[in-house]
Order: sequence, then C-alpha cells, then structure tokens
Amino acid sequence: MDLMKTAICDFDGEIESLIQSELKRQRDGLELIASENFVPLSILQAQGSVLTNKYAEGYPHRKYYGGCEFVETAEVIAAQRACELFGVDHVNVQPHSGTQANMGVYLAALEPGDTILAMDLAHGGHLSHGHPLNFSGKLYDIAGYGVDPDTEMLDYDAIEKLATEHRPRMIVAGASAYPRLIDFERFRYIADMVDALLLVDMAHIAGLVAGGSHPSPAPHADFITTTTHKTLRGPRGAMILCKQDYAADIDRAVFPGIQGGPFMHAIAGKAACFKMAATAEFREYAAQIVRNAKALALELEKRGFRLVAGGTDNHMVLLDLRPKSLTGKAATDILEKVGITVNKNMIPFDPERPMVTSGIRLGTPALTTRGLKENEMVSVAEAIDTALTHPEDEKALESVRGVVAELTKAFPLYPELERGYL
Repeated sequence: MDLMKTAICDFDGEIESLIQSELKRQRDGLELIASENFVPLSILQAQGSVLTNKYAEGYPHRKYYGGCEFVETAEVIAAQRACELFGVDHVNVQPHSGTQANMGVYLAALEPGDTILAMDLAHGGHLSHGHPLNFSGKLYDIAGYGVDPDTEMLDYDAIEKLATEHRPRMIVAGASAYPRLIDFERFRYIADMVDALLLVDMAHIAGLVAGGSHPSPAPHADFITTTTHKTLRGPRGAMILCKQDYAADIDRAVFPGIQGGPFMHAIAGKAACFKMAATAEFREYAAQIVRNAKALALELEKRGFRLVAGGTDNHMVLLDLRPKSLTGKAATDILEKVGITVNKNMIPFDPERPMVTSGIRLGTPALTTRGLKENEMVSVAEAIDTALTHPEDEKALESVRGVVAELTKAFPLYPELERGYL
C-alpha cells in the first residue's frame, strides 16, 4: 500500500465512518448553535489544499522558511481584503482562535496585573474576557460589568461608573450571549473618560458588521478581534484588526509572542471568506440572518417562551426556560433527540450552575446559509415548542422529527459532496 496515494476511505475506516456520520448529522439536523455555520465549498477546498503542507513562520517578505512565495502572497491578500472589508488600517490574519486573538491584544497592550473592564461571563461575556479559570483572569485584574436586572440590556451608565471607579487600562466590549446591539460609540466615550484602550471582540457579529446589519466598531476601537467562522461564514480561525499605531506591537505579540507557524490553508480560506463577505449577496445574507432571528424570537414568544432582553437585534435568541419548568441542559438533550442542535446557556442572574443553566442560546446563521427564511422560522419555532412541551410524548416527538426531515430535505446541505470531504 502506498500511503501517500491511499484515500482515507481505504486506509482508516474508523475515521472515514466518523466523517460520514458527521456529514449526515449536519445534513439531517437543524443547526441552531449561534456560533456555528456551514462554510462554502470554496472554503472547504482551501482548507483541504496542499497549503496545509507549508510552514511559514514570520510575516510576508520576512518569513523564516524558504518556499513561501505563494503562501505569503495569500496572506497579503487576506490582510488587504480584511482591511478593505472592515475599514481598518492593519489586520493580522494569523491567530488560530478568538481566544488567541484576545491574548495577542492583551500581550501587546497590557502588563500582567493591569486592570481590564469586561463583560461578565454570567451576563453574556466570554471566557477570554477575564474568567478566573482562563489565562485572562489569571494574569490581569478583572472588573466585570453586566446587564440591567430589569431590561437585561447593557447599562452604559453603570459601565461608566465602574470605569470611573476601577480606572482600567483596557475596556473590552463584545459578548458571546447578548442578543442586542452594542453601542460602540458610547464605549469609546467611556474609555476616553478614563484614558483606557478600547478592545472590541466582535467574534459573534463580524458577519453582520461586514454585511451592514450591525454598527461597526472600526471608527471607535483601538483594537478589534474576531473569529472568522460564526456569522462571517469562513474557516475556523481569527484575526486582529487595529490602528496603524499598534500594528508592530500586535504583530510581535502574535509572532513570536504566542504562536509559531500560522495555518496557511486556513489563511487562504480566510482570504476567500473576505472576498465573499464584500459581495451584495453576502449583505443580503447578513440581513436575512437578522430577519430570521427576529422571526424566530417572535414565534417563540407567541408560544410562551420568555426572551432574555425582550428580543433580538442580531443573529441570536436567548431563552429563559424557567417559565417552562425546564433547565437548559434538559432542553438541549430533548431537542438533540429530534435533530435540533442548540446549546445550554447561562442567562443573566442565573440561579443554576454553569453546566445546567436556566437558558438555551439559539442562532440563525447556519439555517440562513441553508436557505431558510421567515416562513420556515414558524415551523422551527413550532418544532421547538412541541418537543419541549411534550418531552415524554413519543408521538409528538416523532412529528417533530418529521418536520425536521421535511425542512432539511427542502433545503439540502452540500448536495455536491458525495462524502464529507473533497
């Protein structure tokens, strides 16, 4: 057997079977995890290309290895496209993840022990915004802000008061479970009041920003970090955007600060992603994500679900399940059985433990990629309601499975693929 010429289906049946099973799961289920999406075929092709073979430590025209002329050109193209897409001075496209992108900014701009004011994870923030078990909480002095207990929206007056009290070196704006618009201009005002740097983590909303369906942080932030998947619908990875004044520090922080060789196949995928995100088709896609989220929220509210923050302005719906006498964990397990994938999620002032939670988080990017629109959100909401209202009724659950099957058949995923890879 020539291992260099042997396809995985002929060499490793165990992994081949798992790939096939995952393709079937994605095709046959309704994906409602807010941080997930389905990449276009061109991204799959870039990710699975020979670019994965190339080491390319360093930056374009200053690489440490020979033979980088083609991959470094892809990196230049990716960075240029990202700058144009988001209207910024400089972009580092090398970070492997959103957490590493945030780490790069902290390393470039802060000293250990400096104070960061960021959104509390329990109110919708992210682990890398200062959770005590994360590197950010271990290395920096974290002051957390949250949402108003009545509106469940960001209380900018309270954030301003906290900033005045703690005098942070950096303020972080951005969230992983916040369904409303974020006022970046107000954050800039607060940061200027206390002479703080402003980092915007737009990982969840980057595609909406690129598509014009969410205000852009670019005119206001010193640094912006984002993943390149989620609403942006690109490969798994991340990037850092910044003003030119910080470009050299950011680049040094990423390499050699926290990473060695970048993933050149992923960077090529990012370049293709940015090109797509600059099209009119993508702008319509971003707008449809928001329309679908609003429609889904409305239909769920009609069926007695309580919407955290009263609704949504973006791609995300956060449900408080306490009125339904359910935990987030229980609801996630029930929906999994009928082919609907969601994630349990803490809600503001949640009395439950993080591994149980009182809520679930729903997102519309992946369903929108498949082509579902507002009319289909009625069916999705009805399916969710039926399953969660009758979790022990096998006949009801089977009817939901039928609805899921009808929707996935009507909006097929990757029909061009015979297998789960190219």
